[in-house]
Amino acid sequence: MFRITARTVLELGAELISSDIIAFYELIKNGFDAIQRSGVDGSRKGVDVRFDIVLPRVLFLRLKEKVSRRQGKVEELKKAILDAFLPGASEGARTLYRRTIEQASDHRTLLKALNEAQATLNTITVSDRGAGMSMKDLRDAFLVIGTASRKREVEAALAVGSKEAPFLGEKGIGRLSAMRLGERLRVETAKADDSSLNLLMIDWREFSNIDAMLDEIKVEPKAGGLKPDPAWSGTNIIIQDLLENWTDARVREMCGYEFARLTDPMIDVEQRPRIAIYFNGERISIPFMPSQLLDAAHAKAVGSYRIDNGRPSLTCTVEVFDLGFDHPHEAETVVLPVEDLIGAFVGKEGEIEDQALMDVGPFTFEAYWYNRRRLSRVDSTGENKALRDLQDQWSGILLFRDGFRVFPYGEDEDDWLELDRRALRRSGYTLNKTQFVGRVNISRAENPLLVDQTNREGLRVTPEQIVFLDVIRYAIQNRLGDFMRFVERQYKNQKIDLSDAKTRVASLEERARAAIRKLRRVTPEEGSEAVEDLQQTLLELSDFAAKARDRIAEVEKESRQMIDMAGVGLMVEVVAHELARSSENALKALDRLKGTDVPQNLRAHFKTLRAEMNSVSKRIKILDPLSVSGRQRTEAFVLDDLVRDVLEAHEAQFLRHNVTVRVNPPERPTRVRAVKGMVVQILENLISNSIHWMDIRAEREPTYQPQISITIERGPPTITFEDNGRGIAPENAEKVFRPFFSLKDTKRRRGLGLFIAREAAEYHGGALQLSQHRNPETGRLHRFVFEMPVGAEA
Repeated sequence: MFRITARTVLELGAELISSDIIAFYELIKNGFDAIQRSGVDGSRKGVDVRFDIVLPRVLFLRLKEKVSRRQGKVEELKKAILDAFLPGASEGARTLYRRTIEQASDHRTLLKALNEAQATLNTITVSDRGAGMSMKDLRDAFLVIGTASRKREVEAALAVGSKEAPFLGEKGIGRLSAMRLGERLRVETAKADDSSLNLLMIDWREFSNIDAMLDEIKVEPKAGGLKPDPAWSGTNIIIQDLLENWTDARVREMCGYEFARLTDPMIDVEQRPRIAIYFNGERISIPFMPSQLLDAAHAKAVGSYRIDNGRPSLTCTVEVFDLGFDHPHEAETVVLPVEDLIGAFVGKEGEIEDQALMDVGPFTFEAYWYNRRRLSRVDSTGENKALRDLQDQWSGILLFRDGFRVFPYGEDEDDWLELDRRALRRSGYTLNKTQFVGRVNISRAENPLLVDQTNREGLRVTPEQIVFLDVIRYAIQNRLGDFMRFVERQYKNQKIDLSDAKTRVASLEERARAAIRKLRRVTPEEGSEAVEDLQQTLLELSDFAAKARDRIAEVEKESRQMIDMAGVGLMVEVVAHELARSSENALKALDRLKGTDVPQNLRAHFKTLRAEMNSVSKRIKILDPLSVSGRQRTEAFVLDDLVRDVLEAHEAQFLRHNVTVRVNPPERPTRVRAVKGMVVQILENLISNSIHWMDIRAEREPTYQPQISITIERGPPTITFEDNGRGIAPENAEKVFRPFFSLKDTKRRRGLGLFIAREAAEYHGGALQLSQHRNPETGRLHRFVFEMPVGAEA
């Protein structure tokens, strides 16, 4: 059997509680649980925290030093002590302190009196008018570490489907947080039917003996005096021998920040749990968040994660109000049903189970974004400064469970959503934690697997916690951040800005280099020319990116837009993306074909690869602001043959993924005039997406058979591409073509493929659309239609 040392109590209390506010938080939560147990309206009765400070610790230490060094006569030192008393301390504490000091007759007894008065008469009292505790409760519950009574009641409530947990706390160790604030604890409590108070006195220093066992420290409740009135019930947690310096200024500062954020500051002030803070008898107000702060936000993201009939879904609405240039109020709502949640947060590797999407439970969030640089501008009315001060006071995205804080989320030093880390790698609008004011709401009843760590420093790392964090990061970093850049591209002249893309471009360039190096080693003679094309295209891309970076300072002075779709930075990334994808696809193809005698397949692979490389090379020349614009070379070819060549290059991949491909050609060959490489890019991106989403479905449905269907029609030339994968939600039909919009997991979340494909289609005067035809099995969209203009038919 385990035996427990006395110092273990200190480890569970003072050592695990990292800050004063968390200690108060634990004691206040216990107070509200006591009120809840009594059945009274806790929101109105609430919890009182009273600081009764006769002599602040800093002054006490100075006076103690003088007394111990005998720096003055005894009477002079007595007067100095009495003169240092704070005027607002309670009369009873001041009187006892004065009487204790005046009884001293020499320096030795004065020092002893000063130490004892300071330890016992400066107090912090946390009070509630709840059910109170009997002598038996003190012995069998309060003095039992890890008592299970509340946990049993919470679990019983959850078992019958209750939407609210009966208590805020359930670990049974929150009372130990009192030792963070002081060395001594006095508990005064009584139930309504008790005739007198029940007392418990604890000196935490007794537990510091490293050789003592817990059962050797005797702590017993005892009977106290009469109750304040016969009907009184409640508990006073009185903390003595305080460890820190408590002053009016410090308590006011805590009220303005820590206590103000202890409960949800965005709910109506009348509905907030009542916490009253007093310093030496004067109540100090706890501010609430003014509505004008939220009304002044420049952008925001709000959303809800729901579980309906056993199916989770995410609804996120992002709004842009004012980005610092003329644009209308823009808003967008994205809905991710379970199929998209699996793709975005579980992915192909499945590092967490799909069930975590369900088990995480429902929650809501809202985040308001502010351009702090704009709020820093001086204005004649002072409105900017007032808003900036408010934003400073309330900055951070806070997490609340049942209306009470979960620490440390939202603190200045905490970056729980990785906003600062990612902001360093992107340009444009900074989405760091100080730019936001917001909240996330969970509950003990509906999110039972989002559990606090024992030290109250965040949630335990579980699959559900990973999903929870990923959803909120996705809403803020991806949906809000990308939508802000989308609005900017729509309404503001776009200047060259490579800073956002340069990191990704460097990574893509290195990927292409690595693939080309390996290609040189494994490529047979038939493919050497295609590898040279790859090498040349990589050199052109690197040269173009370097020139564009050198020119950025000059071009930023110009107001014109370099290209219609986006800035050069986006285009560099697009081209680099295609280069890396093409070279890696070629390498994968060669790896699959290595050691086999398939020269015809090799020719098909390199035929499509060279077409892509020629197209990428030409696009670099078009984009290069220092070169004479090139022209993509159109040529006449049979569209049916090109489709067959592309599919032939993927035969091994289709076989590996168990994909069945059906091609429906027209009665007569369809001859078109177009840029062959661009048509290849459209098909390649559609195939890549299909394989990804069909793989995800295949992993979850054992009887599922992946299928791709391609139909080629004439008049005008049209390719209809359809698969039976997860499909796309109808509400996201247009969003999937936007740059950087992606529903894939974080490892693959680039969001360029369909943007590139549509750009290539529009280059030819054609269109790439997602048909509104709904698959009867999934109720989602699966059919892409690439339609070329009538004039493209040769």
